[in-house]
Amino acid sequence: MARGKQRNVYAESLDLHRKYRGKIEVYSKVPIANRHDLSLAYTPGVAEVCREIHKDKDLAYKYTLKANTIAIVTDGSRVLSLGNIGGYAAIPVMEGKALLFKKLAGIDAFPLCFERYHMEFAEDIKNIAPVFGGIALEDIAAPRCFELEESLQGIGIPVMHDDQHGTAVVVLAALINACRVTDKKFEDLNIVVSGAGAAGFAITRMLKCIGYNPDLCSSVNDIIVCDKKGIIHRHRDGLYANKYKFIIAEETNRTGRTGTLADALKGADVCIGVSVPGIVTPAMVRSMNRDPIIFALAHPMPEILPADARQAGAAIIGTGRSDFPNQINYALAFPGIFRGALDVHSTRISDEMKIAAAHAIADFVKQPRKDRILPAILNRNVVTAVAAAVRKAAVESGCARTIG
Repeated sequence: MARGKQRNVYAESLDLHRKYRGKIEVYSKVPIANRHDLSLAYTPGVAEVCREIHKDKDLAYKYTLKANTIAIVTDGSRVLSLGNIGGYAAIPVMEGKALLFKKLAGIDAFPLCFERYHMEFAEDIKNIAPVFGGIALEDIAAPRCFELEESLQGIGIPVMHDDQHGTAVVVLAALINACRVTDKKFEDLNIVVSGAGAAGFAITRMLKCIGYNPDLCSSVNDIIVCDKKGIIHRHRDGLYANKYKFIIAEETNRTGRTGTLADALKGADVCIGVSVPGIVTPAMVRSMNRDPIIFALAHPMPEILPADARQAGAAIIGTGRSDFPNQINYALAFPGIFRGALDVHSTRISDEMKIAAAHAIADFVKQPRKDRILPAILNRNVVTAVAAAVRKAAVESGCARTIG
């Protein structure tokens, strides 16, 4: 996208938000035209609904908005490429995600934006859980996002940090189809991940099958992960201060390679960027194996522009942007994952559900091409396919439940 066009998009977006004062609102499902309507929807009639739910709290799924409502929760500590901008400035992004939930999956979603450095974050999220059928954690910086998600897994509703798992699901789907196009074998791939934050960690875990049941997923041959300091390896100083990077060091980079991102990419089959713009050069792409696969997902500018990667020999290039072919964006995953989870009143989102979602996205493209390895984000049929796969996996993994 040219700079002039980008400036126009920014200006138009400001105008749009100013005109509508946000992007979502609440509608009433029931009429309130007379006293009888009021008696049914509110007092005294609503007391009977309260009594029934008091007897069995799961009946909230039957009698209230809970069954189809998601909370989108953030502390504004890692918003897009803008960084730690806080809860107020995060509202437009959370509203946008709520809009996607509604338009693509028919899910009612509401932004809950806490201020940064909020200390009782996990406890507050647990205490709002009665209202919601699921919680989407969004734009929370690592390592807090890992700790927060882990602490919320037992609250009885699905909790998923999309920057981690939504991104990993779509990257896996894209890689499956990239292999189909290039005739590369998934199990033979040597991958470099640029970025060791939320997305980088989750992608590495999923592609290397770290922590997953080995019968559930296949592992690539090896992954080398790079952060700001370069290649993560077992003997690097300071890893003990971050248990997530320690896990990466223990489970990846089997040859013990050291050095920079450029060193890591020599002889690699795939480069997955979830880091910063412009960090990958054409020379780095040329140093990779024949027909390399480049997923450059930094926003708003990728790690390398598609034209530069293609000229350097890349066979398949994907970015996070809609103005280039092969948009790799977690919006392909989260509406269908949560739709499927809500449909069966799931207690959590299991690894089986994530893997099922990735394969459903990949299989939706019947004849993948170099310029089309993933379906279009706004195709609602993708949500339907993903939700069906997730529902099935939820039942098989014991996460589904029946409400009386």
